[in-house]
Amino acid sequence: MPRPAADSAALGLGVDRTSPVPLYHQLAQQLEAAVEQGRLAPGSLLGNELELAARLGLSRPTVRQAIQSLVDKGLMVRRRGVGTQIVHSRIRRPLELSSLYDDLETAGRQPTTRVLRNTVEPAGPEVAAALGVDEGRDVHLVERVRYANGEPVALLRNHLPPRLLDLGSARLEATGLYRMMRGAGITLHSARQTIGARAATADEGEALSEPVGAPLLTMERTTFDDGGRAVEFGSHVYRASRYTFEFQLLVRP
Repeated sequence: MPRPAADSAALGLGVDRTSPVPLYHQLAQQLEAAVEQGRLAPGSLLGNELELAARLGLSRPTVRQAIQSLVDKGLMVRRRGVGTQIVHSRIRRPLELSSLYDDLETAGRQPTTRVLRNTVEPAGPEVAAALGVDEGRDVHLVERVRYANGEPVALLRNHLPPRLLDLGSARLEATGLYRMMRGAGITLHSARQTIGARAATADEGEALSEPVGAPLLTMERTTFDDGGRAVEFGSHVYRASRYTFEFQLLVRP
């Protein structure tokens, strides 16, 4: 059952009519912040559009436009006979050397994993260059879907040097890869990482519950231990509707 409608007054919503920012966008930003901060919890109802418009002194089309922008982002959904319901907040991941599993746990998002492949295969040119091994040499491949609160958020593909650590599927489904490495005495030191975006393939869409062609964030990462050895090459895709990367930018002196 949906949770009771949120009290709009308690959310502290309001608009600044002197601001050059459109009124619908101001409202959308405040509602999105309330979702991200947990003040609008997943499963709760947003409340009546007419009442919200009247309380804020806005037209109903303005309120509807604000809500629709969040529906388009996947943060809310309109349900016939129910109203506008909060679906989830996006997962915000800082750009640092951490695992998605640990980040989800820290955010209270209950990570789970399904292993799709766990095998040994010959290293292709890209994998061989990343891991510093000869092309054609056997390397370990693990491919997994990572879930947050039961919802798929990422398709993770990792190549590792052979015999680096025990990569049993049961362990891979019970914990994160970096946690397994640390447990095996491997000290992670640094990584080289590239972020991009592209459209989902049919297989990726099926794994992530997205339509073919949906936008995906991509990340390639080569991770090194404290001895400078490459210990994994990851090629991951994330649902853009559920996931963001956060950057901290510093001014160069």
